[in-house]
Amino acid sequence: MIRLSLAALLLSGGGALAHPVTVQSCDREVTFEAVPARAVSNDVNLTEMMLVLGLRDRMVGYTGISGWKTLDDQMRDGVAELSELSELSELSAKYPSKEVLAGADADFFFAGWNYGMKVGGDVTPDTLSPFGIAVYELTESCIHLGPRPRASMDDMYADILNLGLIFGVEERALALVDGWRRELAELTAGIRHGSPLRVFVYDSGQRAPFTAGAHAMPTALIETAGGRNIMDDLDKSWAEIGWEPVIDRDPEVVIIIDYGDVTAEQKIDFMKSSPALAGIDAVRNDRFVVLDYIEATPGPRNIRAVQTLAAAFRGIER
Repeated sequence: MIRLSLAALLLSGGGALAHPVTVQSCDREVTFEAVPARAVSNDVNLTEMMLVLGLRDRMVGYTGISGWKTLDDQMRDGVAELSELSELSELSAKYPSKEVLAGADADFFFAGWNYGMKVGGDVTPDTLSPFGIAVYELTESCIHLGPRPRASMDDMYADILNLGLIFGVEERALALVDGWRRELAELTAGIRHGSPLRVFVYDSGQRAPFTAGAHAMPTALIETAGGRNIMDDLDKSWAEIGWEPVIDRDPEVVIIIDYGDVTAEQKIDFMKSSPALAGIDAVRNDRFVVLDYIEATPGPRNIRAVQTLAAAFRGIER
């Protein structure tokens, strides 16, 4: 939800909207009296949202990327002039402390719950407020604060549009979202949603798989591409489950999330070599689709992810 003060509307003059502006951030309404000048973003996908809006000159750094979330050439070029304030290590997020953010003289932090912040943790909107650091929360992550609708492409669009308002580049944000909507409409034209393919998202874990539930972006990507996440009744975003429901629900396609020290090929090899998983339709028929972490989490590359999934789904005969 986006709200503008009467003063902002009067000052807009049909061009860029003037501050102050108020945006909805999870369960908070946050007012920005001026455009942030020293922003920090956490994680690769959130950082790319900032970059695609042309906001690098408004940033002093980023957090939570180096380590197992490697940068491709496009992202490396995008953040070349910025400092990484807090890195990742050994498959666990090394979230920035409030002292790190304050030390960078940040005035804005774009993060999410389990994307740089933990409920009850050291870094939250409340703990950063005394330092003059405003926080905008990733929409997908709001499920950690309470009930909300299942994930949809509109979650990512809302973040882009809200960032556009916060930073005074709303026309650019609107153009991006309009373009993505048109692109997806063309990509998904003709998809039949009456009998969607059964799809499982395999992030990690051998003893018990870590997967995407109803509130994680892959559910929206799968549905847009014409499939159905077999764990779409899991009232969480990302969670560890057992292998039993995966076997029982017999997915026809497995999406592998590629990141970290365990490669996509190793994850596929594990599933194909496990006697317990040998009877799963996707394993029997070698139907695996690989998405990079940055494609499977909310951000601009969600469009490419839908394209990849739609192409894979169309090639499956039942």
